[in-house]
Amino acid sequence: MKNNRQTMILDIIAKENVETQEQLLEHLRQRGITSTQATISRDIKQLHLVKEPAGHGAYKYAVSNTRARLNVADKLRTIFHESITSVESAQNIVVFKTLSGLAGGACEALDHMDVNGMLGTLAGENTVFVVMKDTASAETFCQEIREML
Repeated sequence: MKNNRQTMILDIIAKENVETQEQLLEHLRQRGITSTQATISRDIKQLHLVKEPAGHGAYKYAVSNTRARLNVADKLRTIFHESITSVESAQNIVVFKTLSGLAGGACEALDHMDVNGMLGTLAGENTVFVVMKDTASAETFCQEIREML
């Protein structure tokens, strides 16, 4: 029920200029979903909704840009975590082995992570090369990944 309600909220704010929680409750009621103001308030917080200018001094609920970035980052981290089979370092190079065909996804995830000292990545079929700034940052990164796996 919560997922359906939150999906409906996202659909409503994408199609309508909703300025208040009361308006949002009314839109939900029109679609057959009854809720309370407290529940809607929690949904707004969980969905990371913000109010943005709608023109003529009015405001409307919208999805925060931060939320969109966080969702992508979370998905990429999941892909990364699920695809890595091993990690080793050689001087300033970190080498990841992945399940066959998943190196590209793991590399994309790495490119979107804020990795201290990472200069660049390169993916093959089941191998990812990460060029780090120096040997120390490569070893540190390698250890962090091992702990994550």
